[in-house]
Amino acid sequence: MTTARDIMHFGAECIKEDETLMKAAQMMRDLNVGSLPICGNDNRLHGIITDRDIVIRCVADGCDAAQMTAAELAQGRVFYVETDFDVDEVLAAMEEHQVKRVPVIENHKLVGMISEADLARHLPEEQLAAFVHNVYARS
Repeated sequence: MTTARDIMHFGAECIKEDETLMKAAQMMRDLNVGSLPICGNDNRLHGIITDRDIVIRCVADGCDAAQMTAAELAQGRVFYVETDFDVDEVLAAMEEHQVKRVPVIENHKLVGMISEADLARHLPEEQLAAFVHNVYARS
């Protein structure tokens, strides 16, 4: 059985909820990623922020990325998977919530992320094609 732990990339770095979107953008650049988990001062996952969030919900709205915080973009329920989730459970969760990246949690702590690139590296072509169809066809 292939699990979330088997396909995730380890070492996901969080942006703290009180950090600015400018800091988040710099971290994304330096880490060469398109999203960051948002961690609260309680070290728990509070959300996820994407480069698109920064552009659409901050820059395009005329907000100041040097003033707006990651917490201001964190909204709604946080979707995540546990390390022991079977890959089919991971795909089902991502498809159900229409997300292209998902944080991986173990013992209430962030331990990794699963992105489309991770799926592409680990899934058979047919399974990856079905995921892409199910996520993008409904977007």
